[in-house]
Order: sequence, then structure tokens, then C-alpha cells
Amino acid sequence: MERREFLEKVGWTTAGAAVAPPFALRELGVASEEKPAASVLPFSVMLWTVEPKLAFAERIAKVAEAGFHAVQLVEEYKDWLHEDFARARRQLQGRQIIVDACSGIHASLVDPAQRDALLLEIRAKLPVLAELNCSRLILLTGDKVPGMSHEEMRASCQEALKRAAEITSVGNVQILLENIDPEENPKYFLTSVAEGFELVRELNLPGVRFLYDFYHEQISEGNLIAKLAKNIDLIGLVHVADVPGRHEPGTGEINYASIFRKLGELDYKGNIAMEFVPTGDVVSALRTAREFAEKYLAEGRAHASRMMSQELNHA
Repeated sequence: MERREFLEKVGWTTAGAAVAPPFALRELGVASEEKPAASVLPFSVMLWTVEPKLAFAERIAKVAEAGFHAVQLVEEYKDWLHEDFARARRQLQGRQIIVDACSGIHASLVDPAQRDALLLEIRAKLPVLAELNCSRLILLTGDKVPGMSHEEMRASCQEALKRAAEITSVGNVQILLENIDPEENPKYFLTSVAEGFELVRELNLPGVRFLYDFYHEQISEGNLIAKLAKNIDLIGLVHVADVPGRHEPGTGEINYASIFRKLGELDYKGNIAMEFVPTGDVVSALRTAREFAEKYLAEGRAHASRMMSQELNHA
């Protein structure tokens, strides 16, 4: 049986590109590469911000040079065939980098008319995630639906997340729900982090967590640290960029020293993804941002440790 014939028979094709999860490759007589070791640092880079005109391997090299061990992809893989995925895995492993999250689902969580398309799209994405050894999928709510009330759209979003989680749980894939600010997209449904946390808390599903994007929330509503502290148990990922301009921390109005310090105090162990457009050299900007975050995370952890010691001494 030809490889494409086998993939089409079991339904593992997506957007014109045939892909297969590692267990399927054994059926084709193709050895699957071992998964790379888990990242020793919690830092990641949204790859779309790293010189998109360069080849994938060159962009990965820049991320590695800046001292990162994880990337997040949007649809860099959109037209890849199996051999392209295999090449990318070798390139990632050679740089000791993992893919810790992917996005690229276009159908709406809010619009009931798009529900079937949404679920089909998510099913088609699972083998792609398997090719990338990635276990987290970023979902956007989609735009508001004319004629539907806010509560109706909210209920539709919850139902869509439940249905999506049923599908992704089969592959042990975690869903990350993301907020977007109304300046970037005035039609987008979920512009409030507070409401996003409420949605995830009400769902109470281990496979659904929130992606707290500080850049978007600063534009939307601000008050970043209070919401961080209140909902740390629901956060699966944070995205970092300053306001205005979406550049590196320190170029705008967000006090990232306080944010990283609070993350350290709260013993946050999830990924911290840099999603900023560098104002200068990309490697230098990424390295500086990582070192800045490490410094204040360490300060926050040290402060939490001192406070715990003091409490124990007074107990």
C-alpha cells in the first residue's frame, strides 16, 4: 500500500498535506524520531515574530542562540508534507527545542453554525500536533455573531469548548483559550480576561486552560497582576509583549518586572512565551527579555521562600 493511500484510508490528511502521528509511521515502515527532552526553562517564542522571511531552520537557530528551548507555531507547517515534518523535527531536536503549543484553528467557538466545521478542523489538527510532538492547541473564540446576545454567544462558546475537549482528550492535547483586545479586532468575542477565566472555571475541565496574553489585556482592561494572582490555577500559558507597539518588555507601559516577580511568587511553572516584535536585533532582544524575566522570577521565588520561612518560624 502506498503511503498516501494508507493515510487517506485512515483519514489522516489535512489541507492537502498528508501527515501521520508517530504510531502511524510504524505502520508505514518509517521510524518515528524520539521526542526531545522537555524544556529545562519555562520560556518559549512565538515563531511568527522571528524574521518570517527566513527559512524555518534559520529561525529556529536564532531562537536557540537566544537561549530558548521551546517555540510556538501558528501555521508555519500549513503546507508541509510528512518529509517536511520529519525534517523540522530533526532541526528542532538538533537545537534542543520543543514545540510547546500551536494555533491555526479558524472556525468559530461562538457561532453555532460553524460548530461542525470547528470540530472537523480540530480533528484534522490532531495528527499535525502529533507530527510536531506538541500537546497544546491554542483556540480563539472567533467574532461576535450578529443577532445573538452576549449570553447566547457565551453559552455557545462553552458548548464548543466542551465538544472540542472531548476530541482533544483522545490525544492528550490541552486546549488553551486566548483573549484578544478590541483594538486589534473590534469584532472579537472574548476581549476580557476576567470573562475568559470565568468560562474556564465554570467548565472545570482539566484539558482546558487559559492563555493569559498580557499585551491584549493591557489594551482591553488592564489591572494585570490582580487577575493573574486570582486565577493562577487556570493559567496554562502567558504571552509577553509591551504596549504600545507589541515590542519587547521595557519599551512601553507594562511593568513586566512586577509581573515576572509575581509569577515567581506564585510558583508559576507554565510556559512564558515571548510574542513581541523586536525593535532591533532579534537574538539580542530575545536574550535580553529572557534574562530580564529570569531575574525577576528568581526574585519572586526568593521572596515567597522567605515569607514561608518566616511563617514557619512563627508557627
